[in-house]
Amino acid sequence: MNKKVMGYVIAALVIGSMVVVMIRSNTNDAKPLNDLAVADNVAVAEDGDTGLGQGDIAPDFHLETSDGTVIKLSELKGKKVILNFWASWCPPCKAEMPHMENYYKNFSEDDNVEIVAVNLTSAEKLGLKGVEDFIDSYGLTFPIPLDKEGEVSEQYQVYYMPTTFMIQTDGTIAQKIVGPMDENMIRNLVDSME
Repeated sequence: MNKKVMGYVIAALVIGSMVVVMIRSNTNDAKPLNDLAVADNVAVAEDGDTGLGQGDIAPDFHLETSDGTVIKLSELKGKKVILNFWASWCPPCKAEMPHMENYYKNFSEDDNVEIVAVNLTSAEKLGLKGVEDFIDSYGLTFPIPLDKEGEVSEQYQVYYMPTTFMIQTDGTIAQKIVGPMDENMIRNLVDSME
């Protein structure tokens, strides 16, 4: 009788393991913000890669900046938008910010471009003070809304920092860039957008 009971126990364990594997394989692969990776190299996301991609409609959102200004993506329709996701402790994010600021100051108005650099505040190690110190030390003048709950980065399926979405005037995503950009790359990407 012990062999029979042991057989049932083993069968139950095998079936239970199979159920767990099936459940895990059918759940969303989204990662929590504390699992975000830093992208040292630049990659243009290909069709079929994880997250939103080329041709998709950019999801609307509204977030506040540290001074209380509300940024709503849909209000920027008609402009080309560089939507960047970053954190102050991310080395590649630090590397690309001077390039973004220089582009913003020198070319964004003529190119009909708005930069919206969403800070992943929920992943910040030094909190809001660290974000404000970063903005001040880099002299950033473009809008920086705060994703305090991680809802917008989740909506955009951001798994690496920095991640940038190049959004066309009609609200569709032209490119998804994972990793830091320099000013030349920004200009080339903007020039290729409608």
